[in-house]
Amino acid sequence: MGNTVRRERVVRMSVEQPLWRALRGYRVLTMLYAIGLFASAYEVYDRPWIAVAYFAVLAGWTLATLPQVSGAGRCTKRFLTADLTVAAVGILLSPVAGHERAVNGGSTLPSIWTAGAVLAWALKGGWRWAATASLVVGVANVVQRGGLSRSTLHNVLLVCIASIAIGYVVEVARASERTLARALEIEAATRERERLARDIHDSVLQVLAMVQRRGNALGGEAAEIGRMAGEQEAALRALVAGGLTPASRASEDAAQGAVVRAVDEPDRSGDEGADGTGPCDLRPLLARHAGARVTFSEPGAPVPMRTDAARELAAAVSAALDNVRLHAGADAHAWILVEDDPDAVIVTVRDDGPGIPEGRLAQAEEEGRLGVALSIRGRLRDIGGTAELISTPGQGTEVELHVPKKK
Repeated sequence: MGNTVRRERVVRMSVEQPLWRALRGYRVLTMLYAIGLFASAYEVYDRPWIAVAYFAVLAGWTLATLPQVSGAGRCTKRFLTADLTVAAVGILLSPVAGHERAVNGGSTLPSIWTAGAVLAWALKGGWRWAATASLVVGVANVVQRGGLSRSTLHNVLLVCIASIAIGYVVEVARASERTLARALEIEAATRERERLARDIHDSVLQVLAMVQRRGNALGGEAAEIGRMAGEQEAALRALVAGGLTPASRASEDAAQGAVVRAVDEPDRSGDEGADGTGPCDLRPLLARHAGARVTFSEPGAPVPMRTDAARELAAAVSAALDNVRLHAGADAHAWILVEDDPDAVIVTVRDDGPGIPEGRLAQAEEEGRLGVALSIRGRLRDIGGTAELISTPGQGTEVELHVPKKK
């Protein structure tokens, strides 16, 4: 579950945030640019005091409202309306201040600061809001210029197209975030369901199967108990498998793959912490399986792994040995081999039983018998590993469990 928690933290870091940070910087820089532009042409204004008063308001407004443009949550409609009003008033005041170039195609008092107000609308509400704000700015420019000239049309279209494009990108980003959040929910639910299914398979289902076999062997009233246990086992297997059909697993695996590609977060789950992921030696967890019919071979040095990964790997080995006892026969012998490679820990479980007929695993999954799918492959997938099963009829079965080491 550690990976899922990290991915959820990434989702909360909205992809819009870089755009909002850029907008904050843009507003400050363009405010300074507009003031500098005014200072360099101060002498051409007939009523410069009007421009000075406007720039005092513009500077105070820009600096005071920086928190409002830090994210969509704080950027309210009231603020956006006031912000656009400041831009439109500046445009309309340009000829009043007596700047002839403002009427003849030159820059207005707010200059390119106006685009920042429009972009705030785009980031907040998408392309439709951007189009509305662009229309307001366009009308103000036409009124200020006294008509629709070629330069006015060029400037209005430039702001309009740029803001609509950014608004559309924001809408796509938000839709992607919602899809990612949904995929994370599916992943978390699937992991929890598979964990519960594994626990049921390793405990209740095994006991019911044993009661059925022993009851059938004893006969009489015990056979009836065995029959009822078999019916309950079949019903419980159907319930477990109900949410884990091949189609649903395929779609959920695809969603999980999309999450990993979208987030692309380095996995640091190997770091020692207080959540049970500290290092431990794998060998003692597997050595308990050694016995008269199980040969255990281990390296001479400790095999360090995260505690949670080691436990899941040991549980997968236990499930593989359960399959040997159930399907390979009472006289079957099993071997456990542990290899500690530089890049991975590899555990191989091999037996000398009759092997698995071709197609038997697929048939077992259809019947709700998900021992290999859940108790082995599912556990390995949860810790970032893989499980490969090789079986030849008459020559036994080999299960290779491969867990890569985290860098």
